[in-house]
Amino acid sequence: MAPEHAPSFQSLEQIPVTHLKRVGPRIAERLDRLGIRTVQDLLFHLPVRYQDRTRLVPIRELRVGEDALVEGEVCEANIAVGRRRSLKVWIGDGPIGGILLRFFHFSPQQVTAFKAGARVRCYGEVRQGPNSLEMVHPEYRLQNDASAETESRLTPIYPSTEGLQQSAWRGLMDQALEWLGHLPPADYLSAEILAPLNLPGLVEALHYLHHPPLETSLTDLQERRHPAFLRLAFEELVAHQVSLRRMRTAQRAVMAPVLAGDGDLRQRLRAALPFRLTPAQERVVSEIAADLLQDRPMQRLLQGDVGAGKTIVAALAALQSLEAGRQTALMAPTELLSEQHHRSLSAWLKPLGVEPLWLAGRHKGRERAELLDAIASGQARLAIGTHALFQDDVEFRDLGLVIIDEQHRFGVHQRMKLREKGGQSGGAPHQLIMTATPIPRSLAMTLYADLDLSVIDSLPPGRTPITTVAVSDTRRDEVISRVLKACEQGRQAYWVCTLIEESEVLECQAAEETARQLSERLPGVGVGLVHGRLKAAEREAVMAGFASGELGLLVATTVIEVGVDVPNASLMIIENPERLGLAQLHQLRGRVGRGPVESHCLLLYHAPLSEVAHERLGIIRSTTSGFEIAERDLLLRGAGEVLGTRQTGSVQFRIADPLRDQSLVPAAQRAADLILAHAPESATPLIARWMGHRENYGQV
Repeated sequence: MAPEHAPSFQSLEQIPVTHLKRVGPRIAERLDRLGIRTVQDLLFHLPVRYQDRTRLVPIRELRVGEDALVEGEVCEANIAVGRRRSLKVWIGDGPIGGILLRFFHFSPQQVTAFKAGARVRCYGEVRQGPNSLEMVHPEYRLQNDASAETESRLTPIYPSTEGLQQSAWRGLMDQALEWLGHLPPADYLSAEILAPLNLPGLVEALHYLHHPPLETSLTDLQERRHPAFLRLAFEELVAHQVSLRRMRTAQRAVMAPVLAGDGDLRQRLRAALPFRLTPAQERVVSEIAADLLQDRPMQRLLQGDVGAGKTIVAALAALQSLEAGRQTALMAPTELLSEQHHRSLSAWLKPLGVEPLWLAGRHKGRERAELLDAIASGQARLAIGTHALFQDDVEFRDLGLVIIDEQHRFGVHQRMKLREKGGQSGGAPHQLIMTATPIPRSLAMTLYADLDLSVIDSLPPGRTPITTVAVSDTRRDEVISRVLKACEQGRQAYWVCTLIEESEVLECQAAEETARQLSERLPGVGVGLVHGRLKAAEREAVMAGFASGELGLLVATTVIEVGVDVPNASLMIIENPERLGLAQLHQLRGRVGRGPVESHCLLLYHAPLSEVAHERLGIIRSTTSGFEIAERDLLLRGAGEVLGTRQTGSVQFRIADPLRDQSLVPAAQRAADLILAHAPESATPLIARWMGHRENYGQV
């Protein structure tokens, strides 16, 4: 329905897509898959790239690998029957210019339409076929008029879903742009905010991106550096910053217990430790201790590289809560990591009279009921577990502190749910959020502006550098011999199995087969096996055997990525490292180099490597700095994958890229402050435009 014949809507977000021509229930359902329900949603669904269909290219000038618009006369068309049935159409535009159009999906009507002498205009990628240049499934139009005009502007290509062709997208966008002229959306960014950045207004930017004029730089559009793109990316960053500031204000309005312990437990733990804290650890411990003395909830993100000593920092924070008579909960993303925390903290705290409780998904029936009673009564002063800790039936008597490890693996809803478990005294517990996946400061400012940041930026003394080398899997026998030699010298090794297929079952089967083969090839070496489908009791027994030195080699899937600490292990073999991200490779490598002996990591890759895989393995070989690896990983994969922000309940960016657009972040922070100070009524609709109903991930 065109705007002039439409009901009286007040804004674009009120207009359902079903009010557009040719949008029935089926098309509406396909648009809904992409989160498009209104005309405003449609307008903010931006092209993923653009094509230049403004110039007809003579067939003789075509180049392989380029997209091009060509026109010619059908010379011949026939159906070829081979491995795949196909329609082959030869067109030419002169005595020496010809190209083959190939269609694997076609109808009888198409075969009839491509009659000899018909003129056809088509657009597609030029490929080198067996005998000539060709285009496979090009977009085409039969020309009734030989002098038909070419496009007058660049052609947008939209992210799509099954059943929606690009021609349908362009028709829908033309209608949406009519509505844009009829009912322009509110522009929440004032001239005062936009002028210093030299960015266009909202309506101008949207119109430009859907109908870019011919003179626009295709490169600027493709790389999303054009001012029209930056205008929308900037508004999204502002919406995010406004949301984080409102979240932080709401958090600070909630009371929290003042955790003023007498220091006795902490002093006794320090006296019993066989090592001294590093200056970096001491600085972070002081920052956390000061936060816990406040009557507002601490929200602190603790970063530290693999092996930097975050666990002892967490233990001291937990003891401060216990000294003040409050409970502490420590949540980890996997049973294996939560088991490791339970084992480490038990060794440190049991001599002090504190016995940590462990709660995981494996606990059922009466055993689980008894654990829940201990937590609810306050008998369990320190509870360690997985996501099981924030299930509805878990109630704390007086929760003072929540510690969340490897927070990027949890949706934000999950960590916020623990805030609701403050117990009888009301208010919210303090939160300490830890990660061994270093986050570049520019990203931390963007994604975690609601959190205070602490960084352990040095490793404890005595840690030896890890040497990392890449080895082709054709040299597998040499690698096995190296494992045997290390074990004969009294050292231990890990062998990590990964598969190209995303299947836990297949990965576990591969690990089982690898363990069997290595047992045969390594006489006299105890070989253990750990994977995600192993029962917890069996896994615990294997890990205990490896930790005690009874087993020389531990074959595992990536479940050992975090939390396993065996100082005598000095050799790490990672199969198919090309399928893992840099952060995961760094985490796995961090299982060795935890003692005084020189350690090695062998990346057993399968050739040929893709360009990205080759670069990734080169990076992991050249540096052991988690922060440098995080920066490089960010460039390779983008913020969403590196930080795990694609999880349900987590922050996701639709247009902005925290790396590409980091220069806009300071201005976005200033703009957020201006909006909240002078136009607070704009905050909610601005957030709704970009984040929908997702802002509640931060509610307390």
